Amino acid sequence: MSDFASRFRELRKERKLNQDEMGEILGVKRRVIGYYESGGRHPDFKGLLFIAEYFQVSLDYLVGWSDARDVRR
Repeated sequence: MSDFASRFRELRKERKLNQDEMGEILGVKRRVIGYYESGGRHPDFKGLLFIAEYFQVSLDYLVGWSDARDVRR
């Protein structure tokens, strides 16, 4: 299984978003997106929830605890 950094980057690229665009969506600078993707920083819990909701994936998938993307509600 992958970690948050690689999953986040993969999801961003699947949507064909560059780091600037992803930063605008999350309300952070491009530099922060780079930190997320390099593993240098991680979003807080609210940020993780927003990212999971935006990409329509489970938190378990986003943080690398599961390979199943589907969100169970």
